[in-house]
Amino acid sequence: MFYEFARGLTRAYYKSLYRLEAKGRENIPAAGPVILCANHTSNHDPLVLAIPLKRQVNFMAKAELFGVPLLGPIIKRLGAFPVKRGGVSKESIKHSIELLRSGKVITIFPEGSRSNAGGAGKKGAAMLALRSQATVIPAAIIGSYRPFRKMTVIYGEPVDLKESEEAGSDQLEVATEKIMAAIRKMVTTHEKLGKN
Repeated sequence: MFYEFARGLTRAYYKSLYRLEAKGRENIPAAGPVILCANHTSNHDPLVLAIPLKRQVNFMAKAELFGVPLLGPIIKRLGAFPVKRGGVSKESIKHSIELLRSGKVITIFPEGSRSNAGGAGKKGAAMLALRSQATVIPAAIIGSYRPFRKMTVIYGEPVDLKESEEAGSDQLEVATEKIMAAIRKMVTTHEKLGKN
């Protein structure tokens, strides 16, 4: 109930302030483990990816945030789980796999950070997908989070990683590049459409 209420309130805020629009929601499986992999543009990104969807979305957040009064308990109930400064810990990876194996949805930004926009992807998303057999949905966040300027989130068709399962020691590299290529293609295509 709390998640539904918070999601509705947050969605109303983003739709009114950022004219948020979502496309491709039909590509999200109704059940089973899902990894949303998107480009990373802002601290707003986890919420923007989550609020258009009926399913609850879990995401990593800086461990320090969980110690902030009011904020910590709220983001925990919204599906956030802590990641320590300096990189994703074994505990975070273990928790992510547990969530996926129990059929949940999680969000990962393969670029790793906003400063790496368009750069090489990290292998974490591919590793989690191959270990949990989760469906990988690429997503593109288009816009600059300027008030009353349109923001769009697009959920793409699942990335086929069957080929990566047979790639031996290079499977993570192959899977990561397939995921990143799907994200880049979506971002490029929709940015061009927005300029036309």
